[in-house]
Amino acid sequence: MQPDHDETPPAPDRGTARDARTGGSAAAARIQHQTQWVDLQLQQAMARGDFDDLPGLGKPIEDLGAEHDPDWWVKKLVEREQVTGVLPPALQLRKDDAGLAARLDRISTETEVRRELEDFNDRVRRALYQPLGGPPLITRQRDVEAEVSAWRQRRAERRARQQGQRAEPPAAPVGRRRWWSPRWFPHVFPGRRRGG
Repeated sequence: MQPDHDETPPAPDRGTARDARTGGSAAAARIQHQTQWVDLQLQQAMARGDFDDLPGLGKPIEDLGAEHDPDWWVKKLVEREQVTGVLPPALQLRKDDAGLAARLDRISTETEVRRELEDFNDRVRRALYQPLGGPPLITRQRDVEAEVSAWRQRRAERRARQQGQRAEPPAAPVGRRRWWSPRWFPHVFPGRRRGG
């Protein structure tokens, strides 16, 4: 009868094998050799100047403070890379609500303004009916007709300001002074007197 599996003896544990010359474990000798090799590589790199001019050279290491924040690296990444759009829905809607009028003013047609307002109201409704945790939702839906009429009024005021700026007469151009004068060249302009 043949066995179901190979009956090979287990390999000896490398950590317990002894070096014949030193009597110490082979793993300890290998770690010691690797440590020396790494130190040698670092010394050679420093001699070549590979560590000169690294970012952060001469700057203090930021103190973690009394409380360690396990997400400190994520916050630093967001700050360094200026990542946006990763706020909880309630906070993102607050931010969008604060800048909605400015965003609408950049739009040139009424249909696009209505589309933007409908999209904003849809996102508020979804956030109301799907609480995902985080801060409470305090942003309210916008009245589309009221916002469109306010957009029209702001647009008319901008146009009136632009028309007013165009209607103003342009300032008189500053005349250039001649760099020469007839009194400096009496032989060229014989009819002119020196005093005139």
